[in-house]
Amino acid sequence: MPEIKKQIPLLNSDGTITEEGWARSPYWTYNRENIAASKLRIKEWDYYSILSPSKEYGITLTASDLGYAGLFAICYLDFKKASFKQIDTLSVMPLGKTGFPKVNDSGVVSFQDKKLSLRFETFNGKRTLEFESKDFVAPDGSRGIKGKIELAEPKMDTMNIATSWKENRKAFYYNTKINCMPATGNVVVGNQTLSFDSKTDFGALDWGRGVWTYKNRWYWSSVSAWIDGKPFGLNLGYGFSDRTPASENVILYDGKIHKLDEVNFIINTKDYLAPWKFVSNNNRLDLDFQPIVDRNSYMNFVLIKSEQHQVFGKFNGTVVLDDGKKIKLENVLGFAEDVLNHY
Repeated sequence: MPEIKKQIPLLNSDGTITEEGWARSPYWTYNRENIAASKLRIKEWDYYSILSPSKEYGITLTASDLGYAGLFAICYLDFKKASFKQIDTLSVMPLGKTGFPKVNDSGVVSFQDKKLSLRFETFNGKRTLEFESKDFVAPDGSRGIKGKIELAEPKMDTMNIATSWKENRKAFYYNTKINCMPATGNVVVGNQTLSFDSKTDFGALDWGRGVWTYKNRWYWSSVSAWIDGKPFGLNLGYGFSDRTPASENVILYDGKIHKLDEVNFIINTKDYLAPWKFVSNNNRLDLDFQPIVDRNSYMNFVLIKSEQHQVFGKFNGTVVLDDGKKIKLENVLGFAEDVLNHY
């Protein structure tokens, strides 16, 4: 699996990836001007999850420009009640005008319509996430959600990958996943106020830019937690693009990435709340996952279809670092998803 270790352009002049692989920093420079596809096909997105294991709640924020449509969402998760409430909205034909930055370490993404507003600002090692919706309906029937969360980004490795599709090498996936960002802030959900504490709570980012083929099914899992006084993260994923050159499967421990090869999610797709199992091909990962809540959605607009199961729950088991050290997970909060998209 080629590891990229220096700054390079992402795309050649013909729209193919200059060098496929994975990296510990976002070494590819996203050059949108070299994309060999219609603006209708370009996808850009930022997705944040902020979870509090001790208080048993979480917030997820989605901003995406998919070319012919934009999707924006605010979701509140209550793990005590095994429930979620979400408000989302679509923009029509944004065609890249949403204004997603070319880099993931600085810039602003903002969106506002009658239903909700989102603003993500990244500056000087800090991410400030602001969001509001007066139309949001809280679990108790009270209305409104409003919050401001700050994520600190310590100096640490991140997971970065650039791959293409076998059937179309000008379709590409450039992705950064950042785990273990200490979270601070407050969110008012109806009549309730949630607080996030950087000593216990983490945020994670899924930052992506690309051109996709029409139909895709992917699997992804993410964990950010404290284990033995050290920040611990997992990013596991497959099924999306041709992963022959590289996988995105990594363990993050105390700021350093430990690379895994292939993983497999064993899921009962008739019941996503039944236990899951995660295994790797080299016996470095063996995890059981007990779901708590299935943040599921189904959308069918004929050409645009999406079936999503993002399942939050607790992980138990072991992972093995590059030096052979075994890390034990005991009731560690995280999520895993199975997503099928046509768009």
